[in-house]
Amino acid sequence: METYLKHNFSGVKSKNSSAEALERWRKVCGVVKNPKRRFRFTANLSKRNEAAAMKRTNKEKLRVAVLVSKAALQFIQGVPLSSEYTVPEEVKAAGFQICADELGSIVEGHDVKKLKMHGGIDGIANKLCTSTTNGLVAAEDRLIRRQEIYGINKFTESPVRSFWVFVWEALQDMTLIILAVCAFVSLIVGIATEGWPKGAHDGLGIVASILLVVFVTAMSDYRQSLQFKDLDKEKKKISIQVMRDGFRQKMSIYDLLPGDIVHLAIGDQVPADGLFISGFSVLIDESSLTGESEPVIVNKENPFLLSGTKVQDGSCIMLVTAVGMRTQWGKLMATLSEGGDDETPLQVKLNGVATIIGKIGLFFAVVTFAVLAEGQIRCKILDGSYLSWSGDDALELLEFFAIAVTIVVVAVPEGLPLAVTLSLAFAMKKMMNDKALVRHLAACETMGSATSICSDKTGTLTTNHMTVVKACICGDIKEVSNPEKVSSMGSQLPDVVVKILLQSIFNNTGGEVVVNQDGKLEILGTPTESALLEFALSLGGDFQAVRRETKLVKLEPFNSTKKRMGVVLQLPEGRLRAHSKGASEIILAACDKVLDPAGNAVPLDAAAVRHLNDTIESFANEALRTLCLAYMEIENSFSAEEQIPIEGYTCIGIVGIKDPVRPGVKESVAICRSAGVTVRMVTGDNINTAKAIARECGILTDDGVAIEGPEFREKSLEEMNDLIPKLQVMARSSPLDKHTLVKHLRTMFNEVVAVTGDGTNDAPALHEADIGLAMGIAGTEVAKESADVIILDDNFSTIVTVAKWGRSVYINIQKFVQFQLTVNMVALVVNFSSACLTGNAPLTAVQLLWVNMIMDTLGALALATEPPNEGLMKRAPVGRKGSFISNVMWRNILGQAFYQFIIIWYLQTEGKGLFQLEGPDSDLTLNTLIFNSFVFCQVFNEISSREMEKINVFQGILENYVFVAVITTTVIFQFVIVQFLGDFASTIPLTFNQWIFSVFIGFLGMPIAAAIKMIPVGSR
Repeated sequence: METYLKHNFSGVKSKNSSAEALERWRKVCGVVKNPKRRFRFTANLSKRNEAAAMKRTNKEKLRVAVLVSKAALQFIQGVPLSSEYTVPEEVKAAGFQICADELGSIVEGHDVKKLKMHGGIDGIANKLCTSTTNGLVAAEDRLIRRQEIYGINKFTESPVRSFWVFVWEALQDMTLIILAVCAFVSLIVGIATEGWPKGAHDGLGIVASILLVVFVTAMSDYRQSLQFKDLDKEKKKISIQVMRDGFRQKMSIYDLLPGDIVHLAIGDQVPADGLFISGFSVLIDESSLTGESEPVIVNKENPFLLSGTKVQDGSCIMLVTAVGMRTQWGKLMATLSEGGDDETPLQVKLNGVATIIGKIGLFFAVVTFAVLAEGQIRCKILDGSYLSWSGDDALELLEFFAIAVTIVVVAVPEGLPLAVTLSLAFAMKKMMNDKALVRHLAACETMGSATSICSDKTGTLTTNHMTVVKACICGDIKEVSNPEKVSSMGSQLPDVVVKILLQSIFNNTGGEVVVNQDGKLEILGTPTESALLEFALSLGGDFQAVRRETKLVKLEPFNSTKKRMGVVLQLPEGRLRAHSKGASEIILAACDKVLDPAGNAVPLDAAAVRHLNDTIESFANEALRTLCLAYMEIENSFSAEEQIPIEGYTCIGIVGIKDPVRPGVKESVAICRSAGVTVRMVTGDNINTAKAIARECGILTDDGVAIEGPEFREKSLEEMNDLIPKLQVMARSSPLDKHTLVKHLRTMFNEVVAVTGDGTNDAPALHEADIGLAMGIAGTEVAKESADVIILDDNFSTIVTVAKWGRSVYINIQKFVQFQLTVNMVALVVNFSSACLTGNAPLTAVQLLWVNMIMDTLGALALATEPPNEGLMKRAPVGRKGSFISNVMWRNILGQAFYQFIIIWYLQTEGKGLFQLEGPDSDLTLNTLIFNSFVFCQVFNEISSREMEKINVFQGILENYVFVAVITTTVIFQFVIVQFLGDFASTIPLTFNQWIFSVFIGFLGMPIAAAIKMIPVGSR
């Protein structure tokens, strides 16, 4: 079986599967009972092809638009433009001077001519009744009017499917349709020969069973769909910084309207079509919209920003012009959302198992029908009545056919692939409560196989609540852990130094200090920026006043490759000054002067360098994050197109920022270690800071290796082979180093790797990893888009929870498969062997349908929704090469199936003598006993399947309400079927002793299962 699965169903990966691999397994599963249900949670390849065609069209449209706009720009230079545009009456009545279609055509068509005709960006802003500085007026009635004219920022989604749609889909099962036809014929023949109601019992029994199966299946599927809908809503929660009523505020992208002023930074997704107002070094990645990988420069000459594209570098302010379905992104997303998620490797593998068993079941069904029919025809030939067929004969033949079809119903485990989805949906919902949002189904199951986690330090292992606690300014080291100490330090520094320091912090920043709606100062920005701004405010600085003193000429935002940020300012007297800040050793290496205690810039001699390096090391050894601040005077001939200088600076000082380790991280790392998962820290910080934090977290051990990114890059392949198994900390790493480490772990060491990331440049590593984990708070939209799981609280302990749930999903599905294959095997062999040897089948069509529901929908509900237990994190991970149907499972399946088959076969042959059954009802009573014993064998086997290796299967059973409810419901229904539905289900009420015997036979399976578990087998 494993060979067949590997050959036909192994091409699908946990992510980035090829279209050929997705297509191939579908072809192998050509004939299925219910394609609507079987392929519900698989990718819609035709819709994906449609989306790819749309991207190609977009690419061509944009290419043409850019060429046309360039030509138009040359043509209209100095030519006065007259407007031919007429404002529609409804737009005028609402108080606006431009309609949605006209706005959409300007940005989508990159139409410079139209933009100029409407008075440029200021003209468009006026026509939209907005201000490029203060944004929209947020009065409710005005916003509603704007919505009516320009639409909302949402794309059209497929409507929520009602319960009755799932009922209709469940009814489209081929075998159920055939059984329904059998029931209809049985009704007609039965009523014609035996009259109403006696002749209708068999037919109505099958109809009732079909309806029960359909409604239980539909209910389960409907609940799953609602869970996925809730998760989809969570995935789409994206916030953006918007200016309204003169206040900068966080808002959902779905509340954006044309006229809104949006602040974009590196890593953000452009939330709507719009126009560039101002900004620096903006590079836009349009690949999600056009498939084009080359980034586009956006500036005043090319001010067009398209929804769905990503800010690869720089920052800017944009004016929103078109939203929702009026943008190309809206149309593309509407199509892409219908394309669905890729199916997971486990779903595909179980489709393979279902296909194999289905073929075996079909063969057994055909042979069973042939044997039963041959027996009937042989009897009629021996009687000499083969030419005269009565209604009873026809009904008997129909019953044989119904049994054969029902064997296919039972044999084809259609529920296997759907059990994966049920388990994943359940786990995803629970993980959401545990602060982990799963974006791709496959990540859930892959995380259970993870053998290595490469984690960031800042915000994941630490709290991300940063404060400046030490500073070395003018060579003097001071403790500045509270505002009083900062103020005291400021009073001891020369005024010129304080002025330069405040100028550096307030201008060379990605953050901002604003007055909020309550009239209080609020700091916006990353935790590092906020810590520095708070330090500067404590020094007595006024953010707006300092910013107004100078003019910003150029800004180069921080990114994790350069590990620095720079600005060029024009001072009031006209001179230019550059400020730089970043990784201490990098900025210090760019300095050739330092400020002395008097505030004078003096040459940086060896003693001063040694003092500053010792300061950096002492701060880092205290687990402080260090930043160096520097400035330089530059030539007035500097142009904004030039790069900011990278050397010749004067060192202002070094600050030490405290970021405490999160509570519970050390325990979580220890849990990972006991679970066979290696945790590595990959950070951009100083190596001493990284080592101090790693030791505190329990990541860095005595025999572990800590290395810096530049040194790691230089290693040869052989050296890497020796180094990587011992590597526990990589400091001063670039995104490329992280990508290289992940790639080597996956390819050279065959590890299943989970990687955390928050920055735009982490996207390649997140994409390369088996599971990409993005940070929900600190993470950029680009990182989240590339990730498989979003850690909503940025906490390492949550990653361990995800791993625990991943293992739980994998093992739950193994339990269900073990249970279902046991029932499959016994039901098939019992009916087949009985048909061949005795000429009749002990289990009727109605009984088999009930057994099918126990093992399929109800079995999946009971076993696939077990919550994780602590023991899961004490076993080794499955890894990349583990077999899904393991030797342990085969041992349990074969052992239990052998016991059940022996018991049922013994009852068939010796049952009448054992229970002293005589008279006309003896066969019916015996078949009822066999049916009842068989069902109770499944009930107790379901309990035994809760643990595949442990003897104690009752631990935590009462905490799983779903399991208890399923077992209870099964027992109650079984009692009702046997005692009260005899005419429909071909049963007869049993005596108390016969019930005790049936239950005992089932219960006896549990000690036998426990004994079987003691037989040693290989772990594969």
